[in-house]
This record gives sequence, structure tokens and C-alpha cells, in this order.
Amino acid sequence: MAVRYDQISDELKKKIEEYETIRHNLDIFINQRMRLESVLKETEFAIVELEALEPNEIVYKSIGGILVKSKQDKLLGEKKSEKVKLDMQIKNLKQKEEKISNQMKTMSQSIQSELKNQSS
Repeated sequence: MAVRYDQISDELKKKIEEYETIRHNLDIFINQRMRLESVLKETEFAIVELEALEPNEIVYKSIGGILVKSKQDKLLGEKKSEKVKLDMQIKNLKQKEEKISNQMKTMSQSIQSELKNQSS
């Protein structure tokens, strides 16, 4: 038997709203991670390309929509540093996703149990 929303206790409604908020936050973390993973792939590609260059070759980097002449070793160092930072941010987001996912599972089980009890 289905339970109508207006038959659900206020406490359970609050839990459901909290669950939806947490789910929304999880979606945000997933989107952030995916965006960072895309930037990481670009950074890794740049590192490979910079490492393939001769040390004396002229390179440019983009700053605010303009290209600025740079030294290959300096730019390579910046990209490697950026890669480390991105790896850490992605790892952090994955940990948050896992924590939220586990929290959602627990909440979902609790909500389902309470809905079952209210329908009885």
C-alpha cells in the first residue's frame, strides 16, 4: 500500500527533504570532480607535450586570453605542480562523494523503514 505525502509525519518529511539536499550536494561534488578530471587530462597532455620539447624551444602560456612567452622548464614545473594540486582535489572530492553516498544509503534505509511502518 502506498503512503500519500500528506499522511507522512512532519519528522519523516524533514528527513526526506534532508535526503534530497544531500543528494543535490552529491551531484555538485560529482560535477566538480568531473570538471577537475577534465582539467587534469588537459594538464597531463600539456606535461607530455612540454617534456617532448627541447629545452631551448620557445613556448607560450595563456594568461587572461593572451599568450605570454615562457621558459619550457618553468612552464613544465607549473604544470606538474598544477597536476599534483588537481590530483589532491579529485581525491578529496572522491572521499566526500563516498562519505555522502554512505550517508544517503543509511538515510534511505531509515526513510524506507519509517514509510513501511507508517503504511502498516
